[in-house]
Amino acid sequence: MQVEERSWYSDALGQDMALKVYGHAGRPVVAFPSQDGRYWDFESWGMVEACARFIDEGRARIISVDSIDRQSWTNQAISPADRARRHDDYDRYLAAEVVPFLRDLTGWERAWATGVSMGGYHAANVVFRHPDAFDGLIAISGLYQLGLFVGDDKSEGVYLNSPLRYLPNLDAPWYLDRLREAKLAFVVGRGAWEDDMLADTRAMRDVLAAKDIPALVDEWGDDVNHDWPWWRKMLPHYLDRLGV
Repeated sequence: MQVEERSWYSDALGQDMALKVYGHAGRPVVAFPSQDGRYWDFESWGMVEACARFIDEGRARIISVDSIDRQSWTNQAISPADRARRHDDYDRYLAAEVVPFLRDLTGWERAWATGVSMGGYHAANVVFRHPDAFDGLIAISGLYQLGLFVGDDKSEGVYLNSPLRYLPNLDAPWYLDRLREAKLAFVVGRGAWEDDMLADTRAMRDVLAAKDIPALVDEWGDDVNHDWPWWRKMLPHYLDRLGV
């Protein structure tokens, strides 16, 4: 398997950022780490190995990006509005730096996004905010609003980064038309530590249906916990189902 690490100084974030690219060809799939995670986590937790056949066959190229959660949503030392502003810096890094890098590297105009736990949130949020750059999503065991981190904060930046809050009010055809053409999958277990994620996934199913946005929304069994062994089964399953 071809593996390459890249890093550069991000103007959007004002710091060095790194990512890893796995594979030589195929659809680019941006992978977000779980809460407070790093860009090597997807490999360290066996997710890259779980998807090895897609990578080795040139069907997918996984790009594992870094997070800045400790500077944004999980940073309890600053206000929710300041956390949102820092996350918007991260969003600019993704849209203005990572996406052009991927287009130059792969030749694909649009990528897919995936992630587990909080990575599922990041993946969904970037797809919904930038459907011109992303046309596929596999969100696994994610939360799709930010109440766990900011409570009932009503600031604009929090709202604009909470898919379950902004999607019901999204009426712009530019967004909706692109999202209706995308391949979207949301999956969650019904086992240990999945209660909040299960509730958000069900809420997401209802919101997408109300907006006529097609999506696979699956619940796995009562024994399926919020943990890596299950996520290693889920991601390759949905890469297959969505036709990577």
